[in-house]
Amino acid sequence: MSGRLTRFLGDTPLRVFIRLVVLSFVVGLVLSALNIRPYEIYRWVERTIWRIYDMGFQVFREALDYLVVGALIVVPLFLIARLLKLGGGGRRAD
Repeated sequence: MSGRLTRFLGDTPLRVFIRLVVLSFVVGLVLSALNIRPYEIYRWVERTIWRIYDMGFQVFREALDYLVVGALIVVPLFLIARLLKLGGGGRRAD
């Protein structure tokens, strides 16, 4: 089991843990020096995801708008055509 874990991590779990702690500390120092706070990063990621989500579903909203506008013209014309066909003696003798 530990062989699989070591192979997955790329080194022993303790060494990987120590590397991650040191790297996290260095990144934290750099972000602090740049006056970037973790919450700001979280909010930026969240806003980005929401923007992508809104852009994706905007296409569906626009398509629905086109469908409704088209239906406002097509459905009444269809109904009128069907009524004229019924009233005009549209039956055929077989």
